[in-house]
Formats: sequence, C-alpha cells, structure tokens
Amino acid sequence: MKTVSMSGSLRENVGKKDAKRLRKEGLVPCVVYGGKEQIHFSVEEKQFKPLVFSPEAAFVEIKLGDKSIKCLLQDIQYHPVSDKILHADFFEFTSNTEVTLHVPIRTTGVAPGILKGGRMINKYRKAPVKALPDAIPNELVIDISKLEINDNVKVHDILSDNYQILLPENTMLVGVSVTRVAVEEEVVAEGEEGAEGEEGTTEEGAKEGGEEKSEE
Repeated sequence: MKTVSMSGSLRENVGKKDAKRLRKEGLVPCVVYGGKEQIHFSVEEKQFKPLVFSPEAAFVEIKLGDKSIKCLLQDIQYHPVSDKILHADFFEFTSNTEVTLHVPIRTTGVAPGILKGGRMINKYRKAPVKALPDAIPNELVIDISKLEINDNVKVHDILSDNYQILLPENTMLVGVSVTRVAVEEEVVAEGEEGAEGEEGTTEEGAKEGGEEKSEE
C-alpha cells in the first residue's frame, strides 16, 4: 500500500476565525485523532492532490516538526460552490490496529459474454476492506475471463483470510448482462431456424403430394 507524505504546522489557535485566516492563506485546517490526544494542524491545500485526486487507496504520513504520524484520511469537507477543501480529519493508527480503507476494484481478462454482445456491469469501483495495515491490498483483482452473459462475481467469490470485505457476501461486484442487441440477434437467429424448418416441411409436403397425385 502506498503512503502519501504531508508536511504541516501545528495550530496555535483553534476556532472559526483562525480557520478562516488559514484558508485565505491557502492552508487547510486539519485534526488527527485516534492517539493519546487530538492534534490540530494545517496543511497546504495542494498537498492533498495525490491523496484526493487519485483512484488508489493510500496511507498518510503527516510530519509535524520532528514528529511523524501514520494515519488515514477519515473525512474531508469541501466548499459547496468552489470545491475548495475546508477541513480534513485524519485517524492515527498503529501496526497492530485494524484499519478500514476503500480499495479500488480492477478486472482482468476478457469476458466471453462481452464478445457475444453482453454488457459489463461494474457495481463498485471501490470496496471497503478491513485488515491490519500490512495486510490491506493495493486493489481487489477480479478475473472475468469465464463470465458468460448473466454471470457475475460476488463478494463470496473473492474472500481472503488476510482481510475482510465489509459488504454482504452475496453482493454482486461485477457481472455481464444481456443487452437489447444480443436479445434481438437471438430472436433473429431463432426466427431463421424456424423459417428453415417450415420451408423444409413445405417442400417435403409438396413432394409427398406430388407422389400421391401421380399414383392416381
């Protein structure tokens, strides 16, 4: 699991007035909890870019002077109009503490059902995973190379002893559904088969009729 490093400064004052001043200076008021005490600090907004604008899950290492804190981004608040980051909460953890992260889901292989006209359904781009920090996977990889139309992969298909996926076991993650085009092609194919059968029957009937007539 990758780690994003951020450097911040401890806040001397805590309050709305001070938070407003920090935001004007391009800083984001933050708090980290989970340890012995809450720590209030500020970080340049641009430092959030590799953490927020990335599909990958990541741990965070916050450096405050000589102190380094390993944590997770727990919550983040945005301005409703400008989308600027207003505040961020971090959770401090230790190596023997289970943590929860939303891990990206990646598919591998080519589904036969797609080649037959089916449509790929991705129910989740990420899934919540709980485990010790060292056991958190970088991503959940799902092999779709055996999926036919109407087949799917559920949580119980990718269970692991190293981590827990915090979704019901019967939750569908990815699948292949039938499309209108595939249905129409199937109907046309069935129609052609039926037409051939009727034509054959008609020809046979004509031959039999002709034979009976000649006998008279």
